[in-house]
Amino acid sequence: MINLLKNNTISTYNPESMQTFIIDDDDIIHFLTKHTLQKAKYPGNITSFLSAQEALQVLVQDMPANVPQVIFLDLNMPVMNGWEFLEALTPYKQHLLGRCRIYILTSSVDLSDIAKAETFAFVGGYINKPLTPANIKAVLAPMENEFATV
Repeated sequence: MINLLKNNTISTYNPESMQTFIIDDDDIIHFLTKHTLQKAKYPGNITSFLSAQEALQVLVQDMPANVPQVIFLDLNMPVMNGWEFLEALTPYKQHLLGRCRIYILTSSVDLSDIAKAETFAFVGGYINKPLTPANIKAVLAPMENEFATV
């Protein structure tokens, strides 16, 4: 199931050059998520990070010129968890809005986590693991609709 939290449109969607990050400390989740994305013919390049710190470093280093359109973010990770990652991105909010949607991809079904996710303007949705083809359609639909009207 996916809870779409807000409709922050992506102004830079181009299927051929689309960039997506997967941030999760579990190799199996990386494999399953990439497999599901590829099977659904998800566009663009997918980059995986086993550490939120590493992803943050790459993201901030390349900002604002090279921001991924989609980030799938786990919440429960060692060293830096998903909430800490989101907090670290807060100063860069203006570089992310309209350019990047972060989807929390987690096994947590805690309603307080969904409520907390809503407090971050650049979080576009909350997805319970595992990622499904229906989730992928829900992630891509707003971008495809926006792109089709340009």
